[in-house]
Amino acid sequence: MEQWVLLRKGADFERIAQKFHISPRLACLIRNRDVVGDEAVEGYLNGKLSDLSDGGLMKDMEKSVSILKRKLAEKKKIRIIGDYDIDGVNATYILLEGLKGLGADADSDIPDRIRDGYGLNLELIERAYADGADTIVTCDNGIAAADEIARAKSLGMTVIVTDHHEVPFEENEGEKRYILPPADAVVDPKQTDCAYPFKGLCGAAIAFRLMEKFYEALGRSSRELSPLIENVAIATVGDVMDLAGENRILVKEGLSRLKNTQNPGLKALIACTGIDSGHIGAYHIGFVLGPCLNAGGRLATARLSLALLMAKSGREAKALAADLKALNDSRKEMTEEAVRQAAELVENSPEGRDKVLLIHLPDCHESLAGIVAGRIRERYHRPVFILTDAREGVKGSGRSIEAYHMYEGLNRCRKLLSKYGGHRLAAGLSLKKENVPILRRMLNDNCTLTEQDMAEKVSIDMEMPFSCVTEELVAELGLLEPFGKGNTKPVFAARNIALLEARILGKNHNVLKLKVQDQARTVIDAMFFGDIGVFSSYLEAKYVKGTWNSLLAGRPAVAGLNITYYPGINEYQGRRTPQITITHYR
Repeated sequence: MEQWVLLRKGADFERIAQKFHISPRLACLIRNRDVVGDEAVEGYLNGKLSDLSDGGLMKDMEKSVSILKRKLAEKKKIRIIGDYDIDGVNATYILLEGLKGLGADADSDIPDRIRDGYGLNLELIERAYADGADTIVTCDNGIAAADEIARAKSLGMTVIVTDHHEVPFEENEGEKRYILPPADAVVDPKQTDCAYPFKGLCGAAIAFRLMEKFYEALGRSSRELSPLIENVAIATVGDVMDLAGENRILVKEGLSRLKNTQNPGLKALIACTGIDSGHIGAYHIGFVLGPCLNAGGRLATARLSLALLMAKSGREAKALAADLKALNDSRKEMTEEAVRQAAELVENSPEGRDKVLLIHLPDCHESLAGIVAGRIRERYHRPVFILTDAREGVKGSGRSIEAYHMYEGLNRCRKLLSKYGGHRLAAGLSLKKENVPILRRMLNDNCTLTEQDMAEKVSIDMEMPFSCVTEELVAELGLLEPFGKGNTKPVFAARNIALLEARILGKNHNVLKLKVQDQARTVIDAMFFGDIGVFSSYLEAKYVKGTWNSLLAGRPAVAGLNITYYPGINEYQGRRTPQITITHYR
């Protein structure tokens, strides 16, 4: 059962509105996003790159720059080892472009998801050594690779770790002992003694900050790296980081640049996916460009995605973009089937009643486990691990809810696991197949989630009559963008609305257009993109039989429905009219 909660966070909205030249309504929405105080509001509305903290505050940043300066002077070969997801690929690209821009002898390697698994492994280390690499720089991985880095050190190699994942720890009677890898330098803001104030950067952002400091140390302008901010934005949104604080600044700036990108690969992918380059937002990264860039690492090799970013000619870029889009189209079909199988197991097996869902789909492509886990989490609002059969044992990915720290949950079961890593809301793991039932039991025995924790919470910003949905309001809401995790779209509510008529649209008949009326008798068009079958069944059960057919016939049939919505403007044949998108109903 959903919990609808009306936010009531107080502030002097009239004063804030006057000071920042916004409406009191927008001031209220900003306060609801826990942005408190004039300095924070100024940063939220008008944050600039110059407001970012000094990258030199990161632990081992100066040490890393000093090492790179020496290796550059000595013309040593540098091997960048990234990861196969959108963050790892963009971080690899940033380091490659940055180092090569300084004339460094640098190349890259990215693990194969199925053969190598996540992050560093011994084969990658041996390969780097055999290729004559003197120095390894990791990005978006390495913090949990103590044994692999020890091997690199034993071979006489220098290792710099740049990562943003949680530092591994052992817990004994409530005391945590953190385990850092034996690298020459470790740049990860999640280290407890790292002075960098913002802890939520993605791997690509940390790679970017390292290159900035390196350029400055060599007397070069870090502005030379400005085109790479669009890659930071893509990685930040694609890796589902909170769009708050420094991430908000980086994504706003990156999106602004992405509209006029000079990168042939990104240009080709934008064109190939049919996006209007003048109106690219966080949504397009999260649901169109990002999945294509991730598809390389999921179904083929992430080197395809890196090759796209590095493409120099339009012809090469166009071919790679088409390949990635085709891979993503295949990925979508495979995902739908896996989600159907997983939901069936939740509905029809005893394990489906667990608080922490551990679902074994032997034949699911292991690269889809995280996506499927996310979809099942959305449907049942519980932490979910999807396990698939691998070369050795089983591998899996998990996606969590706010009330459950997934990495710490796995850490309590670490003796059962061959490998694991991640953070609060997402994690990866591998283990022997015979340990799966034991892991399921341990995760749930250690779980303290309550029924309230597992109820989907719908936070409502304010009740608002439909008469307030105007072009001025919609334009002002644009000041709150980019929207995403940590900065969600505002949620408005209306009580006791009437449904006047309904039409099903779309080539797949999966879009519902309604005409609705609020208590003040204001009528407005409404779109609904959820499950139409569930919606129609709800109306039939709640009201009288035949309600749904009456609505489809254009006859008012429902009164007293409560909804949440987001306002917008529909533009059709030169006419602009107010419209809302319904997100929840009851």
